[in-house]
Amino acid sequence: MPASTSSEDRRPRPVTADSGPDDFLRALYHFHSTALLQFAARRLEGDWHRAEDFLQEVAIRAWRHAEEIDPTTDAARPWLFTVLRNIVIDAHRARQARPPEVGDPELVHLPVSDEVDHVLTSLVLVEALRDLRPSQREILLHVHYLGRSVNQTAEVLGVPPGTVKSRTHYAARALREALHRRGLHRDGLDREAC
Repeated sequence: MPASTSSEDRRPRPVTADSGPDDFLRALYHFHSTALLQFAARRLEGDWHRAEDFLQEVAIRAWRHAEEIDPTTDAARPWLFTVLRNIVIDAHRARQARPPEVGDPELVHLPVSDEVDHVLTSLVLVEALRDLRPSQREILLHVHYLGRSVNQTAEVLGVPPGTVKSRTHYAARALREALHRRGLHRDGLDREAC
């Protein structure tokens, strides 16, 4: 049967440099990171990424003074906030001292090419193709996706070229209607849906 523990044994022991860097930093982040991040983000006009960078710098500086700081107590907060405030001020001064960047302001507003539009359009197209009859999907696959001519498609499918032309016309019309129902048309988004 274990011996009963006194209230002194249940209190968290101070975390120091002797406890190891992981314990020290874990305690620092656990007890102070939220308040420090909010403080930094306010000073940085909501730039949470820079606030996190500055919090890491505060943690490194605190570790350098681990012999003097107990991160599990509120007594460390004034020192931590002062260090953070000084880091923010130094960063602001460094930006002010640097000459302004020269560049074309119009380039800032150019859209960045990413694959999101392509993926979304592909998903809508696949969904619209499911609305078509199998024969319509097949004819569009041969003519538009595989790039076969009317005669080549007629030969592969074993139908007359006139049938290929007719099926292509009706399949394309059905696909246009399916895309239109999903808010797309020839120029992009349907203006009525916007």
